Amino acid sequence: MDLFPAIDIRHGRVVRLSQGEATRQTVYGDDPVAVAERFADQGAAWLHVVDLDRAFGDGDNRTVVRRIVARVGGRVRVQLGGGLRSVDLVREGLDQGVSRAVLGTAAAIDPAIVPAAVAAAGAERVAVGIDARDGLVAIRGWTETSALEADVLAHRVVAEGVRTIIYTDVARDGMLGGPDIGGARRLQASGAAVIASGGVATLADIYAVRDAGLGGAIVGRALYEGRLALPEALEAAAARPTR
Repeated sequence: MDLFPAIDIRHGRVVRLSQGEATRQTVYGDDPVAVAERFADQGAAWLHVVDLDRAFGDGDNRTVVRRIVARVGGRVRVQLGGGLRSVDLVREGLDQGVSRAVLGTAAAIDPAIVPAAVAAAGAERVAVGIDARDGLVAIRGWTETSALEADVLAHRVVAEGVRTIIYTDVARDGMLGGPDIGGARRLQASGAAVIASGGVATLADIYAVRDAGLGGAIVGRALYEGRLALPEALEAAAARPTR
């Protein structure tokens, strides 16, 4: 499985939000590029970068993302999400060197965008982020909850050519209580590789994701607060499953 250190960017700084709420923000650094370099130096193969300003409709961090790719793109693949609500924005991210673009809200509300993005970029370079509250898809930077069920959306986007889904249980995000393995496995029944996000706090959580046969895990707050060391987390993700 792949392990993705998370770099969430808001107003040019590295932050984490608790349960996606903009008012519950912790700042972990003023230089996202330096954080990306640190993760690369520690052996990361992927970075999960989220432009929170674009997700909230409050500007964007294009320049910062471009600098991250320019600095570490030769060593690390970058997965970019946050407000990519058009095929043009997907192309823009990929053109600046991002390895994979993540559609979120757009995949839930625009039935045309996923097939168009897959056709334009290829199935390997487009993922869909499915963020859920009580099984329903959260949209627009998690500020709204739709009536669409997460597993229904998963099956739809897989039928449209998507091979990778990033699943977040919003209630667990930033809370260090462990990821929703059961929910992730239900989505993986769609046929996609599912990357679990939200709540990863310990090596045991990483082992649980690995042993469940999931495609990967995203880790944020636990790295920034020293609860997990990235080299050890990478080693755990690469170990042979126990089942």
